[in-house]
Order: sequence, then C-alpha cells, then structure tokens
Amino acid sequence: MSYKNFPMVSKVVFGRGSFNQLSEILAPKRLSMNAPFIYLIDDVFRNNSWLTSRIPLAYNDKILFISTKEEPKTSQVDAIVEDIILTTKELPSGIIGIGGGSVLDLAKAVSIMLTNEGEAKDYQGWDLVKNAAIYHVGIPTISGTGAEVSRTTVLIGPEKKLGINSDFTPFDQVILDSELTKDVPKEQWFYTGMDCYIHCIESLEGTYLNTFSETYGTLALELCKEIFLDNNLSTEASEEKLMMASWHGGMSIAYSQVGVAHAMSYALAYVLGVKHGIGNCIVFDHLEEFYPEGVKVFKAMKEKHHITLPQGICADLSDADFDKMISITLNLAPLWENALGKNWKQIITPKKLKELYQKM
Repeated sequence: MSYKNFPMVSKVVFGRGSFNQLSEILAPKRLSMNAPFIYLIDDVFRNNSWLTSRIPLAYNDKILFISTKEEPKTSQVDAIVEDIILTTKELPSGIIGIGGGSVLDLAKAVSIMLTNEGEAKDYQGWDLVKNAAIYHVGIPTISGTGAEVSRTTVLIGPEKKLGINSDFTPFDQVILDSELTKDVPKEQWFYTGMDCYIHCIESLEGTYLNTFSETYGTLALELCKEIFLDNNLSTEASEEKLMMASWHGGMSIAYSQVGVAHAMSYALAYVLGVKHGIGNCIVFDHLEEFYPEGVKVFKAMKEKHHITLPQGICADLSDADFDKMISITLNLAPLWENALGKNWKQIITPKKLKELYQKM
C-alpha cells in the first residue's frame, strides 16, 4: 500500500485585521524591482477603498480586477498569463488572489502556468504539472469553498470542467481575515457555506474515508451546523467559524474526495453556466437516495434562512445537452468511486443521471 504524500499550505495567518500584515509578509519574497507582485482581485472590490487602499503596491506591481459573473475558464487563465508575460520584464515575484473560490482558483492556475508550457487545458486532471508554480498567496473574502487550502484549481475547459490537481497547486501563504467577509450578500453566504457543508457530507459518507479526512470533516460539519442551524452566534463569531469550517472542509477533501453533488454540478456549470455554490445546492436538494440524513439537514438549513432555489433549470435542454452533461459527469470516476464504491458503474447509469437532472 502506497500512501499519498500530501502538500499543505506552508504558512497561514489567522485573525481579524490580519490583511494589514500583507506588506510585511510579501516584502521578503520580492525577487527584484523588475519582478512585480500581481494581484488578482474580485471585481466586486473595484471601488472598495476600504480594501484596495491597503494593498501594498510598489515598483511595477499591478492589480487585475477579475469578473466572477462566470466560472473561471482555462482560456481566462491563458489570457492572464499572456498579459503578464507581455507586460513584465521578469517573472513575477508572486501572484496574490483576493476573492472567493473563483479568484483563488485563478490565482493558483496562473501561478502554475507561468512556469509550465502549453495551455491550462493541458493540465486539467491529476498530477500533470511538471514544474513548481511561482510563489502564490490566497486571501479569501468569502468562506466555504475550501479553495484556500485545496490542491486543485477548478476550471472550465473546452471539453470539461475539471481541476488542475497537483502538488504544486496549494498556496504558499494564506491570510484568513474574517473581516474581509463582512459584506457578503446573504444568498451568496448560504450557497458558499453549503459548498463546505456538502464537502463534509460527501467526504464523511464516501468510501475513500480515512481518519485524516474524518477528523477534519467532522469538525467542519459541526461548525456548519452551529452556524446554519443553531444560528445563535454573534456576526463576528459566525464569520470566524465559517472561515475555519471552510479550511477544515477543504482539508477533509484533501486526503479524500468529493461525491455525487460535485460530479453532477460540474456538468451544470459546463452546459448551463451555473455557478459552483448554487449548482451544488440545486443538485444536493435531490440526492436523498445517496445522502438521506445530509439532505434532510440541508433542507432544514435552507428553510431556516428562507432560501428558495431555482427550479426547472434543465427544462429546456436538448437531448444533446443532456448527453454532454452525462458524459462530463461520468468522466469524474474518482468522485463516483468515492461516493458509491468500485462498482459505481452498475449503480449510476446514463438513464439514472438523466432522470435526476430532469428533476432540477
């Protein structure tokens, strides 16, 4: 038996207001005056001087504001990398991602593609990256995705939605400042928080489960229930606990795998452009057969926070659309094996998947 030698985030700062330490964290990592730090920042902060005024720009450092209206794409990674190569004299000193899962994943992917030739789509899969990424920092401004701690960067490519899963993907540095999450809209808070909850359920009920994953997943699940069900925390405590739930949920997946909801929501994102958090919720709402207790608690959380999910999103799809979604979903073999075991192909058929999608 050979066990995975798993890379982790090497440095992390936790605490409200810790974003103010960014300058002192980055200073020793600057390679030269001609090697800038490139900041990828969620476009939602474009006119937010409370955040942007604290970014320590010097020399040729620059900010790229990133729209997150759509899921991150391999073509988007390639365009950012090309822009950086054409406009900088030397390889950057580092890439800093400030935002939610989409921006964090883009930052990870860009840092990888600056040192690996070809296109981002060539690296969608497991352990295809040959060269170490440049220094990269993750600063989440919403909690739940686990992107701040994961070894993947999930992208929509020309053929599929799939991560660049590699030992070079995790951040070198993460700053966990819950104050940065204070203005997240309620629906987004719920959908992204549920990404964490669903990570926990899929990990804890999967066949890949081991004690490493179980301890992280159990703690994250308890935090999610405390935040979304008990709902009697102060705002500050809730923000801090959700930030740690996200971290532990991401760590639970690290040595395990996700399951049915992620496998099916990837296809919704590819064909319909449904974003990850809400996509997982739409799918998970119909997965009682696979996760009876998890779905029951999810529905209770949804009701408690007065969340209404979109209905009938697959109503107008053609047979070709369904075929594409089913093909993408069935290609995610590790997710299905974790969810249903080695004989998963006998359980989950194209017909079964189509019936599930038609309910959504």
